[in-house]
Amino acid sequence: MLPQRHLSELSRNVDALKALARQPENTLGRSVPACPGWTLDALFGHLGSIERWAAAVVRAGKYVEEQAPPAENAAAWFLDGAQDFLAAMNSLDPAAPCWNFGPPPRTAGFWLRRQAHEHAIHLVDAHQASGLPNPEFAEDFMLDGVDEALAMFAPRQVRLQRIADPGRGVTFHVPGGTAWTFGTGDAAASVTAAPREMYLGLWGRCSLADTAVLDGDIDLALRVIRGPLSP
Repeated sequence: MLPQRHLSELSRNVDALKALARQPENTLGRSVPACPGWTLDALFGHLGSIERWAAAVVRAGKYVEEQAPPAENAAAWFLDGAQDFLAAMNSLDPAAPCWNFGPPPRTAGFWLRRQAHEHAIHLVDAHQASGLPNPEFAEDFMLDGVDEALAMFAPRQVRLQRIADPGRGVTFHVPGGTAWTFGTGDAAASVTAAPREMYLGLWGRCSLADTAVLDGDIDLALRVIRGPLSP
């Protein structure tokens, strides 16, 4: 997916999150289903922290420390920083050398993709906490997010010893789309789901165990999809 598509999706999702950050205090105090211990206000604190960090990294081109969010009124803090964050994302050169935690090449374009999906998934969280239906995303964007989860995050989870190497391959299929294999060796199981269910499921925002078609070694497939494959 081209950087401009990531930027377009990111801008749209930030605008939607800004509207939800202006909800009444009692709504901001609701729990976020996929993030135990977080209120909606805390979710916006996380986003404000991530945004300030990503903006500082792309401007410096190197690693910087992440700023902790405030303990209270975090939604207002998020709103205060959102425009500066978008300005940093709009002005970056995707090909410029820049520290990131993905595989080479280490370029600033990583942050456009990462923040587009960071905000999309947390927009789902904000909708769920607010009692709203899940937001809609374009299919090509969701497939790009599936690729990020399976090609970048899942191997990283293994490297960081957050999950064990499954020992055998599990292939993930999206009907009419690309297939990804996680693990080593020949595929012993497969997971097939529509783009929306695959995208949200890999981030734990719906249950692939309930929505996907599993074939082959079902126990292996279940173990892998319960991962967590993403942080």
